[in-house]
Amino acid sequence: MSRFKILLLLISLFTGHLYCQEISLFQQFNGRYDYTAIGNTLNESENNIERDFCELLPQSEAELTLDSNTNVIAAFLYWAGSGSGDEQVTLNEEYIEADGIYTVDYNDPNYGLLTYFACYSDITHYIQSTGNGTYTFSDLDISVPLSSNPGYCGNRTNFGGWSIYVIYEDDNLPLNQINLFQGLDIINRNVQEKIITLENINVLDNNGAKIGFLAWEGDSALNFGESLSINNNIISNPPLNLADNAFNGTNTFTNSDEFYNCDLDVYDIENNIDIGDTSVEIRLTTGEEIGGIIFADLIILNNVITVLNSQLPDATIQIDNIETVCASREVTIDFTVYNINSTEILPANTPIAFYADTQLIASSQTINDIPIGGNESNSIIVAIPDGIPENFILNIMVDDDGSGNGIVIELNELNNTTNTPIELIPLPEIQALEPLLGCDVGFNTAIFDLTIREENLSIESPDDINYFTSLEDLQNSTSAILIPDNYQNTTLPEFIYIRVETEICFEIYRFELLVENCPPYIPQVFTPNNDGYNDWFNIQGLYDIFERHQLLIYNRWGTLIFEGNNDLRWDGRANRGLTNQGDLLPVGTYYYVLHLNDTNYKPLTGFVYMTY
Repeated sequence: MSRFKILLLLISLFTGHLYCQEISLFQQFNGRYDYTAIGNTLNESENNIERDFCELLPQSEAELTLDSNTNVIAAFLYWAGSGSGDEQVTLNEEYIEADGIYTVDYNDPNYGLLTYFACYSDITHYIQSTGNGTYTFSDLDISVPLSSNPGYCGNRTNFGGWSIYVIYEDDNLPLNQINLFQGLDIINRNVQEKIITLENINVLDNNGAKIGFLAWEGDSALNFGESLSINNNIISNPPLNLADNAFNGTNTFTNSDEFYNCDLDVYDIENNIDIGDTSVEIRLTTGEEIGGIIFADLIILNNVITVLNSQLPDATIQIDNIETVCASREVTIDFTVYNINSTEILPANTPIAFYADTQLIASSQTINDIPIGGNESNSIIVAIPDGIPENFILNIMVDDDGSGNGIVIELNELNNTTNTPIELIPLPEIQALEPLLGCDVGFNTAIFDLTIREENLSIESPDDINYFTSLEDLQNSTSAILIPDNYQNTTLPEFIYIRVETEICFEIYRFELLVENCPPYIPQVFTPNNDGYNDWFNIQGLYDIFERHQLLIYNRWGTLIFEGNNDLRWDGRANRGLTNQGDLLPVGTYYYVLHLNDTNYKPLTGFVYMTY
């Protein structure tokens, strides 16, 4: 299969005046496509032969004939004339507004500055719906400039004309790339040479290559030093287009030499480009000195169209979604690789490079072959290195091996990149809350109701708040405290972290759990009768809390009969001062002295009644 690769950056278009617009790429089409063109002049004859007319004809016609097996892909109407422009015309009684207008000036030595224009309009839908038949163009009004400035008719540059370009699809055609360039460039006695270079071309195969032109104001009678060359090779199409008179009022599509002061021509250029060429140079000349006077034809080039065999993919990439996580440097990137503007499958394993600004941060590749017109979506989680700032531009390049090099030859190497600004969400600052104090229930632990601290927070839903014992658990949302209103600390000191979800992130709060030795509760009676209830002098809030305490029990005569500590509790038996140590003491009232050995408390004293 023959191939041709042309790589050009598309230039954005806008409606409005485009002064002195050099010829540049307008649109590109890839597929089993070709083009045809129709049009006609509005001059009644060549203005340099019949010199007595000045006004345009009111209308002219042309016939569109496409094969029944073709589909119209795009169509554009062009019209041009003397003056600064008429942006509304009629085609088959349908008003057509210009999408854009180009103008160019010529400083005539006898008449001063003269302006010429060319308009274009996308009429794809109209041609698709109307189809084959006769197209009548009318209502191009340039009467004001012709009447107000005698220069146009005086130097015989009074002209008007129109053309329709139709790009169509035919399954019987080879895979072609069509490049439509447009603008407005002029050559004349003041500027006798114009070189237009089509850059970034990579010729893989020149089989069947052709080039077409739409130009205005050429005269068959003014062949002074006139030439059209491609890559320094003069091209011609005799007998219609001669090597020394390329712009001579002809229409190659109808084989007509009565396309007065307009040229609609196409040339075979197979032998004018070579495999390996990276550019095509178009050179136009006019002008010849005769007897010390420069004679030249005024030629206005409106567009250039190339049809080139090609079979190449065209990888583009689009970011579908970016997900950043609060307090994380991981970014989830959803993206789609396309092979839309192509004439060949994009192979699997086409590399994809991800850059934070200019630093490579990740690589991926396509998984499957992507067909012509197809796409493939995928996702990747990228860890952003610590050296990258929180705000950066994410650049994604398809067909990039991570070093800026591609491995796939494409139709267009300049559309492989997409980007978007990224803003990482840093870990929120920890906000401090007042400590929470609890009474020691043993071994420096206490029972806390953590939800008390919610009184200081703004919470929309109970599901928005969770409690954790570490910042790491909070960040990962793991090991949340299940029953925050009945929590017993496990260490001392211990901090509690609160995570409150917000719309884009979460808030972090922290408070300390403090354990204090609360006053013990001393009962006034106990019954050591071995019934399993109240069988010992159970001082609540004492044991395993005031671990260094000393309990002294005295009888009514002041005799010390029991001495206890954290490991020895009084069960009604004596271990001091009496001969009946180890035996139950008699029913009666006993006096206690409790030394807590805590600087916050004085010794506690009182009476307890023991009975059976």
